[in-house]
Amino acid sequence: MHSHHHSHAADAGGIIGWSLAATAVLVAVEVGAGMRAHSLALLSDAGHNFTDALALLLAWFGVYFQSKPADETKTYGYHRAGVLAAFVNALTLMALSVWILWESAERLRHPAAVGETIMMAVAALGLLVNGGVMLALRASSRNDLNIRSAFVHMLGDALGSIAIVAGAAAIRVTGWRQIDAWLSIVIALLIVWTAWDIIRESLNILLEGLPRGLSLSDVIGAMRSVEGVMDVHDLHIWSLGSSTRALSCHATIADIPASASDVVLRRLNEVLAERFHIFHSTVQLEHLSCAISENGCAIPVSAEGHEGHQH
Repeated sequence: MHSHHHSHAADAGGIIGWSLAATAVLVAVEVGAGMRAHSLALLSDAGHNFTDALALLLAWFGVYFQSKPADETKTYGYHRAGVLAAFVNALTLMALSVWILWESAERLRHPAAVGETIMMAVAALGLLVNGGVMLALRASSRNDLNIRSAFVHMLGDALGSIAIVAGAAAIRVTGWRQIDAWLSIVIALLIVWTAWDIIRESLNILLEGLPRGLSLSDVIGAMRSVEGVMDVHDLHIWSLGSSTRALSCHATIADIPASASDVVLRRLNEVLAERFHIFHSTVQLEHLSCAISENGCAIPVSAEGHEGHQH
């Protein structure tokens, strides 16, 4: 099981590495072709492809750091490194989008001649690269949220390449130069939408907010449904990284033998893992009810407790 996990991570890392290299080459080609053809749409798409390259780079770092063990100073490992990089990159992408929108407004006022043949050829190349990367990532994206986010990035860029091909054909037929600027605006807005989603998600993780897709009441209800659990309180759920969740809580259980307490703890961990994909949990079992203060759980009388960990 352990070796299979590392084998899967190595395979995913290799696929992402080749995809990143192909996307980086595409960005360089689009920048050169965009400058030669005077196409702001191609330059904008190069910027969008650059966001995809960053997404792939972050996915690669995610796979790498997830397999890196914790140490004496990073006791939870290195999950947050990719999240911090994502936040900084997303802010850079916002600045890039502002530049594209500014240049698009200038192009609408002063249209420039565009080499639609170069636009069409390079966009077709972009569609080929993005489509190939999507196919390579499809299998791994089903079970890994980190890789799935990169897959969605590539899907959006493939749609952008299709739009540029159609736009270049429209310029050739109609001769309307402003199409290039309008395509650039659409791509810039797509970058803003993508970057804002990254900013929101990375900030939520850095501020240790509730992971996306989880409901606190659902988790409490599932834990309370475990036989022997009377109540759950002082519950905290946060994300260690883009796809790794952690939980700590106090659970009040019936007055049962220690062996039965172990069964309850094991069942709680199974519910958290199977239903909510929470594999890092710390559960403090208490045999007496307690009053909850602002600082957590204050037990009015001495009671037996049992702290359980799952890693």
